[in-house]
Amino acid sequence: MSERAAGILLHPTSLPGPHGCGDLGDAAYGFVDWLARARQRLWQILPLGPTGFGNSPYATRSAFAGNWLLISLERLRDAGLLENADLDGAPAAQADRADFAAVLPWKQERLRRAFAHFEAGAGAEQRERLQSFAAAQAHWLDDFALFMALRSAHQDQPWSAWPSALRSRDAAALADAERSLASEVAFQRFVQWQFTERWGALKAYANQRGVRVLGDLPIFVALDSADVWAHPELFQLDAAGRPLAVAGVPPDYFSATGQRWGNPLYRWDVLAQTGYAWWIERFRHALTQADLVRIDHFRGFEAYWEVPADEATAVNGRWQPGPGIALFDAVRAALGTTPFVAEDLGVITPEVEALRRAVGAPGMKVLQFAFGDDATNPYLPHNYTANAVVYTGTHDNDTSAGWWAALGEVERDRVRRYLARDGSDLAHDLIRLAYSSVAEMAIAPAQDVLGLGSEARMNLPGRAQDNWAWRLLPGALRDDHAAWLAELADTYGRAPREA
Repeated sequence: MSERAAGILLHPTSLPGPHGCGDLGDAAYGFVDWLARARQRLWQILPLGPTGFGNSPYATRSAFAGNWLLISLERLRDAGLLENADLDGAPAAQADRADFAAVLPWKQERLRRAFAHFEAGAGAEQRERLQSFAAAQAHWLDDFALFMALRSAHQDQPWSAWPSALRSRDAAALADAERSLASEVAFQRFVQWQFTERWGALKAYANQRGVRVLGDLPIFVALDSADVWAHPELFQLDAAGRPLAVAGVPPDYFSATGQRWGNPLYRWDVLAQTGYAWWIERFRHALTQADLVRIDHFRGFEAYWEVPADEATAVNGRWQPGPGIALFDAVRAALGTTPFVAEDLGVITPEVEALRRAVGAPGMKVLQFAFGDDATNPYLPHNYTANAVVYTGTHDNDTSAGWWAALGEVERDRVRRYLARDGSDLAHDLIRLAYSSVAEMAIAPAQDVLGLGSEARMNLPGRAQDNWAWRLLPGALRDDHAAWLAELADTYGRAPREA
């Protein structure tokens, strides 16, 4: 963006709603209306892909597909694809936590009912829309739909455990599978069409209200994904489909043993030989889903942490060179203007900074990282340049109230002196500090607007379970919160301009 702006970080699964998990229905539209009243110009989300083990949006079944959990059942009912009775019987769940294990099978069964309604009674116009979508997205959708159908046929085993002919994508075996699993493949295409239509309508509504969507593109993909199964030549795998080495980060602020993410690593030399075609399509797709895109783990494009696959932690990894500016030159040549934000946290070297500047992407400044040493800390606002995005915290941080509660007294004293405040309303003080900075964009998680504690944390890096489940309570974001944020946005020049 070229103007100052403010926004809220809230993933759609964290929205309230009646079916155990936030979705793209009424609550999402209501949230957009609240953002507009709050004079916010940005809605930041996490990746929208279909999640796998651990429900992490950073480990999905596809880099291109959408998460069917986000499809609103009410919208399907309104479209004539479900009956009122189909919406009954949702699993009991805590209002402030998504119960993914219970909701997943229940909602999928409702989507199958919607597909049956579509198959039995859809009109020509609806069928043509689905066919047009499938043709336009065939470059990823065909592989994904078959991948998901095969996974279901093999009791959800990873593709590396399938029969060798399917694992190695033997043409005859794939053709047989397409025929025998035709109904399931068609269902998967239908679900992706529904997701794309619903998300497209919500994004258009947000744009009409003056809100732009800041999406998120993970650098790595999951091993058990359609991407790796369909394009094994692009990844560092052995003949059986097992990773030779995996992604992670060295010991850092979040973990003394680093983070062993387990994602397969790219064969950047092979990708370069294709002109980075797969990556260009990833970026193209991301920029249709969002107006701006945050590139997760940007430093990995300069150099990435390679962990031997048999290591239990990330401690014994090593740095390996990434593609550097060549990838981004190829993306810009193909797509033109690329509105990116670089997630440049972690071990940042002058080479990473040079790459970020060459790409032209603003970096991230996290206020929770600002008070660990002295006045030269790069996360303190007086050290910012305008080409930055300032956060009170991210989805990987504790909430600001939780962070403050756990902070040592020395750091607390630094915070009090810097803010000239006593810390009694710490989350709101940090939001005001972010808004007042020179950074072009200022973003706060919804939890910080509400002043919530550690119970509302979205993710704890390195923890395999119990992440990503936090949800807003109905009505939690009130008009007085919107009025306060609107006043801040006006005061610090971040509000939309009057028409």
